[in-house]
Amino acid sequence: MDAPPTRELPAAARVPVAREPDDHSFDAFYRAKSDSVYRALAMTLGDAHLAREATDEAMTRACARWHAVRSMENPGGWAYRVGLNWATSWWRKRRREQPLWPDRDEAAVTDPQTPVALAALRRLPLNQRAVVVCRVLLDLSTVETADLLGLAQGTVKSRLARALAALRTVLTVEGEA
Repeated sequence: MDAPPTRELPAAARVPVAREPDDHSFDAFYRAKSDSVYRALAMTLGDAHLAREATDEAMTRACARWHAVRSMENPGGWAYRVGLNWATSWWRKRRREQPLWPDRDEAAVTDPQTPVALAALRRLPLNQRAVVVCRVLLDLSTVETADLLGLAQGTVKSRLARALAALRTVLTVEGEA
């Protein structure tokens, strides 16, 4: 028995097949990294709302430059740095209108609902917090952190050492209380 002849459907009748994004698509990157970039920025900046805006801005810029960003060694680190730069610029613009850390942040540091370690981290200067977040939360090496933040490796090491010493002091004192 002969097989029936196959007919090809006209182009207008064909239904496009939805394809899963490949591992190198922006969609895949966004799903994989946006939450970790947000958490890292929230820890660094001490402000969840500003961190969300910074993450959105960083992801928007990553999408616009995806052809270049996707070939980077650490696109997630790039997005973190873009978000941190955006937030720093935002603070500089707002500084004329109000203080850098509004009163609500002071309340968050002393709020009993805030975990002690997070409150201690918020007390660190921004440059030390950024190093701690890169090294601990993002699990970047000293070299990667230095490249990401535009610092010398020695600066990363000294800021990390100072930050960890300050955290140990605060956590020891508050742990004994």
